[in-house]
Amino acid sequence: MKGKGGNVGSRFPLSFWEVGAASSVVLGFVLCLLGVYLTMPASDYSFLKLPRTLEDLQILRDHLETYTIDYTAQVLVWYCVVYISMQTFMIPGTVFMSLLAGALFGVLKGVALVVFTATAGASSCYFLSKLIGRPLVSSLWPDKLSFFQEQVARRRGGLLNYMLFLRLTPTLPNTFINVASPIVDVPYHIFFLATLIGLIPAAYVTVKAGTALGELQSIGDLYDFNSIATLFLIGIISITPTLMSKSNS
Repeated sequence: MKGKGGNVGSRFPLSFWEVGAASSVVLGFVLCLLGVYLTMPASDYSFLKLPRTLEDLQILRDHLETYTIDYTAQVLVWYCVVYISMQTFMIPGTVFMSLLAGALFGVLKGVALVVFTATAGASSCYFLSKLIGRPLVSSLWPDKLSFFQEQVARRRGGLLNYMLFLRLTPTLPNTFINVASPIVDVPYHIFFLATLIGLIPAAYVTVKAGTALGELQSIGDLYDFNSIATLFLIGIISITPTLMSKSNS
């Protein structure tokens, strides 16, 4: 019987309580979405789906513009829950949600909303991964995890600087950073600050593009010369305080 139990554990690395905790998080997001739905007027909401193309996004924007005026709180809650859940469970497509924020709320409010939801979602992913992530990440990305663990161990003295660098560059995917950081012992306060500051440049570029959604022909249009120059400029401004602090010390 003991041997059989070991085989089951090797096939499914999560315990009953870990599965229960993860299921509770999912249930929480579902209940929030249900609450939004129940407070909205009776209508056809078949347009409410995760956008996968710019055409999907434009259809969603066109429908939500009216609701944003009359039901601002509900649209904000819906947006936050969807974005945070996508970040928590590593569901691709948050770039479309960032574009939508610009289209619905403008640059300043849109950037604030995206940075808030992206940081909250990354934090949720961090704590969920701290609870159940090690066996999953070790099996899915063993090489990346080894590389990340080695780099974090080598840069303990300037870890915030390194984490900012990762957030501002495509060295490692953001989803991987979210799920792997607690496993390689990146302290949450460093993870939080690097995420909050490091996501601002990309959020600004994407949200700004969302204000002119009709002019976008493809996602590649986000990264023209002006956008890249803006991204690097804001990135340098964001990382300068940390660099100066490290130099003084």
